[in-house]
Amino acid sequence: MTAYRARLTESDIRRLIRSDAEDERAAAAHKLCRSIDRMPLDEADRAAAQKILNVMANDAAELVRRALAVTLKSSDLMPREVARRLVADVDSVALPIISCSPVFTDDDLIEIIRAGSAVRQTAVAGRGCVPRDVATVLAAEGCQSAVRALAANDNADISEAALGVVIDRFSQTSEIVSAIAYRQVLPLSVTERLVALASDAVREHLVTRHAVAPETAIQFSQFTRERVTVDLVDQARVSNDLPAFVAGLNARRALNASLLLRALARGQMALFEHALAELTGTPHHRAWLMVHDAGPLGLKSIYDRAGLPPRLFQAFRAGVDTWRALQAEGGDTASDVFRQRMLERFLSQRPSTSRDDLAYLMERLDQSTEMAVEAAVSAA
Repeated sequence: MTAYRARLTESDIRRLIRSDAEDERAAAAHKLCRSIDRMPLDEADRAAAQKILNVMANDAAELVRRALAVTLKSSDLMPREVARRLVADVDSVALPIISCSPVFTDDDLIEIIRAGSAVRQTAVAGRGCVPRDVATVLAAEGCQSAVRALAANDNADISEAALGVVIDRFSQTSEIVSAIAYRQVLPLSVTERLVALASDAVREHLVTRHAVAPETAIQFSQFTRERVTVDLVDQARVSNDLPAFVAGLNARRALNASLLLRALARGQMALFEHALAELTGTPHHRAWLMVHDAGPLGLKSIYDRAGLPPRLFQAFRAGVDTWRALQAEGGDTASDVFRQRMLERFLSQRPSTSRDDLAYLMERLDQSTEMAVEAAVSAA
């Protein structure tokens, strides 16, 4: 600090403290802040520098306070109490500090959000790092512009639940839906919801960036949402997310018999098991035992408890029996070959299911056959 004091003449200090000209004091403040920020400081030097910063923060001139805020907006040298004082200032002083200062706690940032200023909420949402608790409050309470900035910030730690809240609040706001879709990483349940909400251009991005099958994102009709759900599970192959994914479907009342039959016919036994567990409030291991019980009553019992239509039970019974027979023959139950054989054998039994479900399953069978033929031609 000795060298620092030598470089700062008495006139610099006098200009900061005593000059009547605001622009002179602002220039002195900028010079002082820049010098303080660039040099190594020991504990005593740091304490002396922070006293100078406190003087600047109390200056009557907005130019001086802004010089302090802009020059040291990213510095950890600024005392937290000084930063909080600047946040209470006018926007020209507060926004640089809100946007960048590393001295704030999560509670400080949440307090700024809850004060309700849209421009300040947006400044918090655009920070270089937005902690999860702060992002959660923004998702639930932030204004539209702040939530859009949050969704577009890949350095914001937004939980799956918070993303769901954003979609609940702003599902009709295309800018926010698009911002979420263009995030680097998306949970499976969020992707599933976005496909149904997004524009054609954003669906194309979801197809290429998040491994959604192209046919998943093309047409949407009364039954397409169920098809999308099964296709997403096929594509993502993340069974660890399955319980939460199934719970989300149930919360949106999408966990119905048609969806489960389509999934089972395509070999999605894990989805079927977790769905029955969710619908009956039964632990998964117990649901698994009842589904795979060799006797006649286990599957029937949990099926009835799940509230699924009695008229479709024989179709589900055929699906489970088909899956078990194919498993006994060997092979990887998660492979495409297994799923193709499962679908073929299931349809050959002419299960008692609706025309729409059969049309969908036949469509999947046709697509698989076409792909196999194309592969054979290419190999030849």
